[in-house]
Amino acid sequence: MSGARLLETKAACRKERQETMLEELKKRVYEANMLLPAYGLVTFTWGNVSEIDRESGIFAIKPSGVDYEKLTPEDMVLMDLNGNKVEGRYNPSSDTPTHLELYKAFPEIGGVVHTHSSYATSWAQAGRSIPCYGTTHADYIYGEVPCLRCLTEEEIADAYEKNTGLLIVDAFQKMDKEVMAVPAVLCKNHGPFAWGKNGHDAVHNAVVLEEVAKMAYRAETINPRIQPAPQELQDKHYYRKHGANAYYGQGKE
Repeated sequence: MSGARLLETKAACRKERQETMLEELKKRVYEANMLLPAYGLVTFTWGNVSEIDRESGIFAIKPSGVDYEKLTPEDMVLMDLNGNKVEGRYNPSSDTPTHLELYKAFPEIGGVVHTHSSYATSWAQAGRSIPCYGTTHADYIYGEVPCLRCLTEEEIADAYEKNTGLLIVDAFQKMDKEVMAVPAVLCKNHGPFAWGKNGHDAVHNAVVLEEVAKMAYRAETINPRIQPAPQELQDKHYYRKHGANAYYGQGKE
């Protein structure tokens, strides 16, 4: 085989591998999006999940305003990290610029989800962070789930979704916590965003967020003078599942 022919063959193989990878990415993102109604995290078309392939710098995201029951894997929209649509017959989610800013700022994030789940959104609308009142919260989230400020009039008027992402990025860069240790945030007067190592993991964290938001609301209703769980208990439960010395579960061979 000639040198030129060999190069053509290698290029064709690379193209085929990338096409296969992107089809698999769209399938995973479709499946992650379908978990949102399955877990009761969305009403109508409220919500979206994305996942990024870091090697190619391409992420897939739900199209804007398309009913979940009508979605197919082929409907997922492919975007690059410059905000350009790579593939898709639909417009991407209106929250795409928020996802994009998170992917650009935090390489460890592999999936992002936004919902308007009832209890988490209620805390966001109230403008309150969710304190860590117990071990369910501590197992997954280190410390409180922060509620950020509302965007300014100028930020809302100009590039609202991008500025939402920039606000989240700025807040986490200023906090003395790893972004993956607090895999969720509340945007005041808006709702929750969560993330994880991939789209499915991001949805998992969104489900946890909704449950701890519900528990915190009920706990405060039962005892208005409730205090956060002792720090040593929070540390024990978080670090037994996370970090170098984690021992929860069966481990990896």
